Amino acid sequence: MNKNEFVTVLAERNNLTKHEAEEMYDIVFGTLGELVAEGNEVSISGVGKVKIVERDARTARNPKTGNVVDVPAKKVPKFQFSKNIKEAVASL
Repeated sequence: MNKNEFVTVLAERNNLTKHEAEEMYDIVFGTLGELVAEGNEVSISGVGKVKIVERDARTARNPKTGNVVDVPAKKVPKFQFSKNIKEAVASL
């Protein structure tokens, strides 16, 4: 599901115009992105949490050429779904 489809469902399920639903989407996910970029862990009850994890430096191989490439350590965002969502998916 892409942003436009999500906004359409959000508008339909909450009796909003598409414009109002898109504004809500932009505010919520924009704020989430800003908070995570500042290094905060964001936990949303019933949905999950977003946190920053550090990946160690490693050596990889270019599959096309076979050359060895050094990949530097870096920080990446990670989303962890809540238990109730994991259970709902497992029961499909």
